[in-house]
Amino acid sequence: MTSKRSLEERLEAQPHLRERVEALLGIVEDAAGDLDRADAAEQRVIEELRRMGNDVLHAWASGKSQEKEQQAWEGNNRVTGHGKKTSGGGPRSGRST
Repeated sequence: MTSKRSLEERLEAQPHLRERVEALLGIVEDAAGDLDRADAAEQRVIEELRRMGNDVLHAWASGKSQEKEQQAWEGNNRVTGHGKKTSGGGPRSGRST
């Protein structure tokens, strides 16, 4: 699905992803000043990407769960609410023992 919203707007709606993107940018910029070797930077990127992947899947699952819940709610509203059925008031068919 293509979105007309900017990346900034989309990240505002997903703060957990925004944090991960900022962490990746911190690695690129060596914000902490502790990445002197490529293997250390690589390890940090791998860790952040794993966290990001985990966050993305949790957000996706949460969205799908809410979507299914909404569909079920809408489906139930269509099935119910047809009014109370009333008896015709006819004679009883017999006694139960």
